[in-house]
Amino acid sequence: MTILLGLARAIDAFSTALGKLMWWLAAAMVLIGAYNVITRYLGHYLGVQLSANVYLEMQTYAFDLIFLLGAAYVLSVDGHVRVDIVYSRLSARARAWIDIFGTFAFLMPFCVFGLYFCYGYVERSWSYLEQSPNPGGLPRYPIKAMMLAAFAMLILQGISQVIKNIAFLRGVPGYGEVAESEPATEQTDGL
Repeated sequence: MTILLGLARAIDAFSTALGKLMWWLAAAMVLIGAYNVITRYLGHYLGVQLSANVYLEMQTYAFDLIFLLGAAYVLSVDGHVRVDIVYSRLSARARAWIDIFGTFAFLMPFCVFGLYFCYGYVERSWSYLEQSPNPGGLPRYPIKAMMLAAFAMLILQGISQVIKNIAFLRGVPGYGEVAESEPATEQTDGL
């Protein structure tokens, strides 16, 4: 179990580092967008073209990367949206079992299908080094490859989550994404 927990820590560290990088990329995306808007309107008043398609595409690519590469980090911090009507009322052990089941029944098949269906799409893009059709646009093949990286990262993070939940179920202290969050017993006033 020690080796598996070390693997989970390594995956979590990588996801966290990538997640923090995506935080900075979000700031860069906002700055690129602001720059593009300012130069577009300033250039309009000066009678010159200061804005370019490259800035619009850089902003779009930044958003794509944040969404794709940030997904594993969000999974690692249990930040994905879920309907907590029943889940939140369960014990930590029940939630750990549900998370393990959900990872194998839903997350892993979704990622495998994603890898399968994206592979040909990405391969075609790389085969002719696809470029943006816009004047001054960026290459498209590197950003398309990030789809494969995103699904691979989600698979790795799913494995990490399963390892941590199993460790929690086995009683290893400090492990399991739900381990430290036993549901509070609510006291009602007879309502």
